[in-house]
Amino acid sequence: MDIKNAQKDVDNWIKEHGVRYFNELTNMAQLTEEVGEVARIIARRYGEQSEKESDKDKDLGEELSDVMFVVLCLANQTGIDLQEAFDKKMEKKTKRDHNRHHNNEKLK
Repeated sequence: MDIKNAQKDVDNWIKEHGVRYFNELTNMAQLTEEVGEVARIIARRYGEQSEKESDKDKDLGEELSDVMFVVLCLANQTGIDLQEAFDKKMEKKTKRDHNRHHNNEKLK
């Protein structure tokens, strides 16, 4: 899956099943909620908090996919080509950070 096609898939789904996009502010609130669900799983499953019985069946992949879905919605409705933006970001990070992390004593 590439990002461009994922954006198209989300747009098609919205048109076929979702009636319309929620407005940008609603989607931002949705994104915050979904990131919170990811944080809860990470904190309890991999962090120091104990995992509640009700959280043990939570699927981290599903929650990360929820985050991605809302991000793709926001990109679509604001006219962002997320594939292009991501490719630029990777190029920038590669140039900027190539040696930075290799020389970080904290990572050794």
